[in-house]
Amino acid sequence: MQISRLFEIVYLLLERRSVTARELAERFEVSPRTIYRDVDALAQAGIPVYADRGQGGGIRLMEQFVLNKSLLSVKERRELLASVQGMQAVREEEVQPLLEKLSSLFGAEREDWIEVDFSPWTSSGELGKYFQLLKEAILNRQVVCFSYSAANGSTVERTAEPHRLFFRGYDWYLLAWCRIRSDFRYFKLTRMRGLATLPEHFEKRNIPERESAYEQPDSQIELTVRASPRMAYRVYDEFPPDFWEKEENGSFLIRFAMPQNEWLYSYLLGYGPELEVIAPPQVREELLERAEKILKNYKS
Repeated sequence: MQISRLFEIVYLLLERRSVTARELAERFEVSPRTIYRDVDALAQAGIPVYADRGQGGGIRLMEQFVLNKSLLSVKERRELLASVQGMQAVREEEVQPLLEKLSSLFGAEREDWIEVDFSPWTSSGELGKYFQLLKEAILNRQVVCFSYSAANGSTVERTAEPHRLFFRGYDWYLLAWCRIRSDFRYFKLTRMRGLATLPEHFEKRNIPERESAYEQPDSQIELTVRASPRMAYRVYDEFPPDFWEKEENGSFLIRFAMPQNEWLYSYLLGYGPELEVIAPPQVREELLERAEKILKNYKS
């Protein structure tokens, strides 16, 4: 207990530079005499701490003091602070105190050269609630249940053993052992509904290679499409350079493979009139049928 109290006293002095023995005694629920013994112990350990008695006095550290940091170079300390700063994107209220303590320990100011924000542009707080709930479930090895909307349009009830939260592309995923599939699967957080923890606990499993945990589609289809120059931003966002070639008029000829399911047609229709499917012909025909049905909705 004393070792923990000594460290916390040093943290407080690094942050506040001066604190009275009475304040420390009340904080740690010990007597002022015990606090003065702690100050003596710190001084004997080489920490330049001293006590000014009388009015306006207090326990202080000598100016310019920082804890011994010889194990980390200046570059390593900066990298550590930057890494922790990036963690603010997922849990700012927990990371902020850690950043302040590390900055004090290193005797350095934080350089706000990077800002990471994984939150969506919409104002819904549901994703944040799910993130926190899943974090606790992973740490506590607690089984979760939820309704999940699959890419084929179906909604199924899932019970899973959560192992890791994972950010890829534009979205958060949960890597979990699915008790329906008896295998690891990734679940997109935005497709979950009614997420809840169960009282049951589980033993951690060996996590597989990343790609093997993705749901494998029944079939993939090769597509060739042409996107207008106005869709340049989407082409650059969504396709690697070796997937497309730029034509003389500025259009993009794109070749790629996708699962042949409901999501494929929703994705293609999302381009509106700015995209034409060149091949295969069955996808062209299906898109035409869907476009005609959409048109009927506005003619009725």
